[in-house]
Amino acid sequence: MDTMRDRFAPVVSRLLDEDPRVAVVLAEVGKDGFAEAMRRHPDRVVNVGIREQLLVGAAAGLALTGMRPVVHTFASFLVERPFEQVKLDLGHQDAGAVLVSAAASFDWPAGGYTHMAPGDVALLDTLDGWTVHVPGHPDEAETLLRHAVAAGDDKVYVRLSVQANAGGRPVDGESFLPVRQGRSGVVVAVGPLLDSVLDATEGMDVTVLYATTVRPFDGAALRRATGTAGTDVVLIEPYLAGTSAGAVDEALSDVPHRVLGLGVGRRELRRYGRVEEHAAAHGLDARSLRERIGGFLGQGR
Repeated sequence: MDTMRDRFAPVVSRLLDEDPRVAVVLAEVGKDGFAEAMRRHPDRVVNVGIREQLLVGAAAGLALTGMRPVVHTFASFLVERPFEQVKLDLGHQDAGAVLVSAAASFDWPAGGYTHMAPGDVALLDTLDGWTVHVPGHPDEAETLLRHAVAAGDDKVYVRLSVQANAGGRPVDGESFLPVRQGRSGVVVAVGPLLDSVLDATEGMDVTVLYATTVRPFDGAALRRATGTAGTDVVLIEPYLAGTSAGAVDEALSDVPHRVLGLGVGRRELRRYGRVEEHAAAHGLDARSLRERIGGFLGQGR
């Protein structure tokens, strides 16, 4: 199966052909995928070199002229390093752009901690007005990329990952998708963690909601699910644990509820290893998830 990032350049290259407003801004990373698009649209595919602050600043400038910039590099260089530009050049100026990241939380362990960004979504949460998509399959990535580019002048973050579920699901860029019904708790599985969550909850009497758009947070879907499954909620995210716990609290603010937030821990893992080893170390493999979900919801292992 191809990866989400394998879909990125072909999809956006087609969007360049289809929409004269679309522009692509790169900082070396991913430029080979746009070689042909750059030949066809030399004025709308810009590589600024290894200058991530300029990457975001140039995108904001294009947006202020009426363009729809798509900006791409590793998550740590797209959200964390140029955060001041994300905050001011885009946010303060009400300039819209589509930020598309790669390498996610620990997708490239050999790159070390400089190339990991488990806090990216939490950092964007300090700003107003961002839509955040977290696809769990390449097909979903393609759909959500198109949603993001078509979203007027909105600020959108699309978080691509090498981790993926076995199959894609029909996503609409807004809603949580119920994939399992139960009566003894709600488990919200975000993006590429769905398969592990389904394996972990096999035989448990729980409702599983699948989230690929986490900002805005679909509180209405969560409330509907808790109406039949109870108000114990387990939130499982492929980035910093508890990132969306506040959104759960807000959605259920008028009813007693409990929330368990699972995700990437704050402790830095200083060994490279493999992606699967990092997932297990953070308790995001199916076996660990089953133990933690079952313990919280009082269901047997």
